[in-house]
Amino acid sequence: MGSILSHIEENPQDTQRLIGLGYPELQQLIQSAEKLHNSKQAVLESQKTRIIAGGGGRKSKMSVPEQIILTLVYLRHMTTFQFLGIQFGVSESTANSTFNYWLPLLRELLPSSLLEQVKKNDSDYEIVKEILTEYQLTVDSYEQVRERPGDDKEQEKYYSGNKSNHTFKTQVIIMPDGRDFVDVVAGVPGPTHDITLFRENRDSFDPEQKFKGDLGYKGEELIDTPIKKPKNQNLTPEQKEENKLFSAK
Repeated sequence: MGSILSHIEENPQDTQRLIGLGYPELQQLIQSAEKLHNSKQAVLESQKTRIIAGGGGRKSKMSVPEQIILTLVYLRHMTTFQFLGIQFGVSESTANSTFNYWLPLLRELLPSSLLEQVKKNDSDYEIVKEILTEYQLTVDSYEQVRERPGDDKEQEKYYSGNKSNHTFKTQVIIMPDGRDFVDVVAGVPGPTHDITLFRENRDSFDPEQKFKGDLGYKGEELIDTPIKKPKNQNLTPEQKEENKLFSAK
């Protein structure tokens, strides 16, 4: 089917809105991903004991660029695999398996955060953690709708009363100017409280690291938050102005 790929090729200016990357970046990513895919497939082929000749078996309905775009569309829009399959002319299970094949490959090519890039080297990781203590990082989280899990216990775990839907939650920590992602935690159950998610992952940072966040993090000593309105009272004009300046930063 490849309608999204065709649309992107005919309307490259829409690429950013559709998949979160510009057209030149997409072309570079596809080239790098194909190269990585081919090298991994070559290793797998060399390890197989063949019954049929190489190149035999069922052919994929999608080209490699279509499979990569399918993965990026899911990450951008968090649609269901059923709908994704319809868009790309494949079954729901094929859409699911395609996404799960390409996701780890894309993670190798596109580290999602600064810490992820340095965690493989302990010395670099410790240096970066120390440097980050010179800044007050910003932390926030958001929810994205997901498919309803088939298992009853699993669906209860992901049901968010806040969104009245089953959701994933993602936590993002950024530099003060908002230009660089420092750390990303994605795919946890949506009902997880913001402050709980932060505390479960704060060991990635130096114990002295300081943060700022919204009222969802009120009570966490490492995070500066706005002034909370007292029960049955109003904030003073000075407190309101302080909160306004806090939000602006």
